Amino acid sequence: MADAIGIAGTGLTVHRKWLDAISDNIANINTATSTNGPAFQARYVQAQAGAGNSGVYVSGTQLGSAQGRMVYEPDNPLADQGGYVKYPDINLSDQMSSLIMAQRGYQANAAVVDRAKTMYEAGLQIGK
Repeated sequence: MADAIGIAGTGLTVHRKWLDAISDNIANINTATSTNGPAFQARYVQAQAGAGNSGVYVSGTQLGSAQGRMVYEPDNPLADQGGYVKYPDINLSDQMSSLIMAQRGYQANAAVVDRAKTMYEAGLQIGK
């Protein structure tokens, strides 16, 4: 039972970091930059299974493209002489889909921790 709590705990950590990356990407989806600088780069969390029964861990993060997409906004103070600014190349639909998957994964791991705790408490009651 302790293994279940530990493994689910690693899953909670990975899904929390995934949620953090997604929320950062969504928060910066409308961040404009000048055309001579890099656009905001989306973060993508990479997870990897641990050895044996050690659960899962974040093995790193991958950054999205810094090229971004050019948008014509001549009134923007960051616009170049042609009137263009650079926005991140982040697809909101993809981010929302990932957000739902990360939330569901977090909820599933939290449910495992709760059920394992209940089983552990029931085992202690049997021993009384």
